[in-house]
Amino acid sequence: MGMDWSIQQIARISGTTSRTLRHYGDVGLLEPSRVGANGYRYYDEAALVRLQRILLLRDLGLGLPAIAGVLSEEIDDADALAIHLRWLRQEKDRLDRQIGAVESTIEKLRRGEGLMAEEALDGFDHTIYKEEVERRWGEESYRAGDRWWRGMTDEERARWRERQNALLAGWREAAASGVAADSEVAQALAQRQFDWLSGIPGVPTVGRDYVVGLADMYVADERFAANYGGVEGAAFVRDAMRAYAEREL
Repeated sequence: MGMDWSIQQIARISGTTSRTLRHYGDVGLLEPSRVGANGYRYYDEAALVRLQRILLLRDLGLGLPAIAGVLSEEIDDADALAIHLRWLRQEKDRLDRQIGAVESTIEKLRRGEGLMAEEALDGFDHTIYKEEVERRWGEESYRAGDRWWRGMTDEERARWRERQNALLAGWREAAASGVAADSEVAQALAQRQFDWLSGIPGVPTVGRDYVVGLADMYVADERFAANYGGVEGAAFVRDAMRAYAEREL
């Protein structure tokens, strides 16, 4: 029998908790390699590799449903980790750019020098989603969206963000108010969401399947759910978008 480790040992080494590891097992993400006569869970080397992948994907911002989807793909562990490593290096590059931008801004502010927008905002852009967009919709979709974004003036980008933030705030307020997903208020927001999506170059034709699929992703992926106040708010948006798609698309 190869070497294995108890749940307490794995929790201590990985910086997580036994409760979290048990939860990963309960949802089918990380089964123990064996369970002792005392009921303790033990994990072998294969489980360690799987846990490493789970923790990497979690740190990259994926929710548990999205992590389960990635892990379900039939791919060699070494190849999968090579992909994760590429993601980590991209994230490191983005963080290094952000650190450099903030350091430069601090120094210029202290010296009373003027700021360059391109320098101050380096690393704070949409390119963090490049690989995800290409994986979902293809390289040309990303290139079209990238050309559109970079072709904007600073004022145009600011207006676009204001529109996006206003829409997100409207969704959160409607969800908190308790109105039904098929109510007039929610459906007006769904129309605004549809119009907003339709104005972004590079996305697929904004039809029924796309709207429903995207709405489902709002709930499944914690990164997107957070924009709507969490899973409960995202579920409200999903239900409203589904109702809109059924009626209008």
